[in-house]
Amino acid sequence: MTDSRIAWAPRLAPYKRPDNRRALLEIAVTVIPFCLLWLAIWGLLQTGYVTTFIAGLLALVPAAGLMVRLFIIQHDCGHGSLFSSRKANDWLGRVLGIFTFTPYEYWRLQHASHHATSGNLDRRGIGDIETLTVSEYLNRGKLGRLIYRLYRNPLIMFGIGPAYMFVLRHRLPIGSMTQGIKPWVSTLATNVGIVAVSAAIIYATSWQTYLIIQIPIVVLAATIGMWLFYVQHQFDETHWARNDGWRRDDAALHGSSFYDLPKPLMWITGNIGIHHVHHLSSRIPFHKLPQVLKDHPELKEVGRLTLWESFKSVKLTLWDEDRHELISFRDLGQRLSASAA
Repeated sequence: MTDSRIAWAPRLAPYKRPDNRRALLEIAVTVIPFCLLWLAIWGLLQTGYVTTFIAGLLALVPAAGLMVRLFIIQHDCGHGSLFSSRKANDWLGRVLGIFTFTPYEYWRLQHASHHATSGNLDRRGIGDIETLTVSEYLNRGKLGRLIYRLYRNPLIMFGIGPAYMFVLRHRLPIGSMTQGIKPWVSTLATNVGIVAVSAAIIYATSWQTYLIIQIPIVVLAATIGMWLFYVQHQFDETHWARNDGWRRDDAALHGSSFYDLPKPLMWITGNIGIHHVHHLSSRIPFHKLPQVLKDHPELKEVGRLTLWESFKSVKLTLWDEDRHELISFRDLGQRLSASAA
């Protein structure tokens, strides 16, 4: 296991410098294919043939993947790591927020809190997947347990949840309503932008086209994004601690996974699977994260999670403070039955 006491800040400092030319290239190789694919889907759906219609629907998946990549670019803008200019980061982040349905300033505030509290049991609830400890779950009444079970159900977590989060919840600065005017301005301005872009798409095509293409792309991208965020912190070897024992580098190295995806998937998700490095130094541009692993191979085995292994993490729902591990509802039921026996 890599020692989190190693001073990673100076080691990672050389990677933090933004590269404006590379940033423009990354934007181009994401935006241009996305627009071309969107138009191709539109064309396929217009032919009237069943096979091309099905092909158009299948093409929604890679289009959603490119939408995820747009979100990762917006994400780097929020960390100030894409461009050397703060204004360039902020304005690009605001524009991209219209297409990702994510108000930039509001999300940036929430995400900064996530980085500051990730893995801290005493500061949960800001930008996190809700995770109860075993004792907290057992102390809930039947209704409270049922609500938590429903929340952690995969059909809700990765089905209804992402659509609700990005299409509905992001329309108001929920969680930041009392934190000044910025989250409100960001959210409402993004809403106006979404309405304007949606009206333009509908005017140029039709409302049916908008519902068949744009909305599914956003919802699919939201689902992929929710899955990525889930496996980045909810996995078998994750690390949580109470406030008095919490250390930032421990939380980054052992509370964030290295989601070792195949290269095409790593590219389309903007290398965000190298999440432990991102939490160690959030100012590293996403396109430099693979170089960090290449230069520091000891990080490759820290929190490593393959695509197949990640599916097994869905069942992990409760934090056992005694054993320092995530367990499933089934594990808890078996332990309670054994104790009763």
